[in-house]
Amino acid sequence: MTPKEVLARIRQSEATTVDLRFMDFPGVWQHFAIPADALTEETFEDGIGFDGSSVVGWRAINEADLLVVPQPETALIDPFTSRPTLTMICNIQDPITQQDYTRDPRNIARKAVSYMKSTGLADSCRMAPEVEFFVFDDVRFDQNGHEAYYHVDSVEGAWNRGRAERPNLGYKPGSGLGYFPCPPTDSLADLRTEMVQRMVDCGLHPVAHFHEVATGGQCEIDLDQQSLVEAADGVMLARYIIRNVARLAGKTATFMPKPLYGDNGSGLHTHFSLWKGETPLLAGNGYAGLSDLGMYAIGGLLKHAPALCAFANPTTNSYKRLVPGFEAPTKLSYSRRNRAAVIRIPVYSPSPRSRRIEFRCPDAAANPYLLFSAMLMAALDGIQTKARPGDPLDKDVYDLQPDELDNVPTTPRTLDASLEALRNDHEFLLRGDVFTPDIIDTWIWYKKTHEIEAIQTRPHPYEFQLYYDV
Repeated sequence: MTPKEVLARIRQSEATTVDLRFMDFPGVWQHFAIPADALTEETFEDGIGFDGSSVVGWRAINEADLLVVPQPETALIDPFTSRPTLTMICNIQDPITQQDYTRDPRNIARKAVSYMKSTGLADSCRMAPEVEFFVFDDVRFDQNGHEAYYHVDSVEGAWNRGRAERPNLGYKPGSGLGYFPCPPTDSLADLRTEMVQRMVDCGLHPVAHFHEVATGGQCEIDLDQQSLVEAADGVMLARYIIRNVARLAGKTATFMPKPLYGDNGSGLHTHFSLWKGETPLLAGNGYAGLSDLGMYAIGGLLKHAPALCAFANPTTNSYKRLVPGFEAPTKLSYSRRNRAAVIRIPVYSPSPRSRRIEFRCPDAAANPYLLFSAMLMAALDGIQTKARPGDPLDKDVYDLQPDELDNVPTTPRTLDASLEALRNDHEFLLRGDVFTPDIIDTWIWYKKTHEIEAIQTRPHPYEFQLYYDV
């Protein structure tokens, strides 16, 4: 849409409110609303001022003022509001310089695309994310000075097979056995269909949905490939729709990577490809139908994978998913079929247009703008330096001898280790001023201070079981 078309849409839909959305630093949508008649064509150029001091990871209170600049191509009618409301995603600008705000994650993604084009290597980067999540029927949690607990429940939970539900009808998928069962075992099929239809109504292009491996209501909705910024917008919109459809059904959806002990966690596997016009650049005659450029892109992703994990797996909980077993992609290698490798090259179709790289280690908590940007920068670095990825990991990791397994490097085991990897390896992200030293420093500071240290200084409930009687 153009600004004129947005204003016409407001009149046509009789919208009374315009909701303006933007992304905070860790990766959560924020918003505020204005009356529909306050939106003019000039707003799309001049923006609207707001206080950015309370947005997580942004400005100090003495330099709080920022501008939201609505992007007309993102306009849609919100399917969940009681009164007609038009929503738009906004870019963030400094009101004094009129420059894009460097800590705006969407701005980083836009700069990554511009840098890619400036290299002449490609003019389009397409991402197709697989959105995994859990749907629970009840969740309770708290943390204070004298207690810490969480409790989740699901009518699908394997732990409820013996619960007196009067009647308990069974059909609860066991741990690790939730993949692809038909209803009634898959009790969430209708809910996912509603989520997918809402996505279609909002302009997204979901290509599949199904029950995932874990018990307790794990689901997946796959989105079709889009250009990088639009794909990140799509992930945020999909999360919004998933949460709100679940809430309307009296349920709750979470993108926490590992909410259940002893079962599979939720990923954000991302399919990645580079194009010039309509020419797919990853396709060739090499391994798994890849070009030399495609192999170099894999080399870049593997070379920088520990640092990428700081954005791909950005929570302490992420590393409870990123452990061997549970189909976790922990091996810093690539393969056509081995899903323990962090990079898989799907071989479903011989068509060059289908050739792509699947980066499997990201999880559902990732900020998609930062993740997709960092992936692109790593791949471009691999292409520019002709980084060779080594030999593929086509054996089953459980068939490897211990000495063979020791030779395959793994993803970091903690968020702290990933942040240290980022601290030591981020020059590739600074090219083209895509990421800035301030972005890297702030990300590391925020994660260490507000997440790692916050966890380290609080007693864990399991510590009572381990140590109460020492």
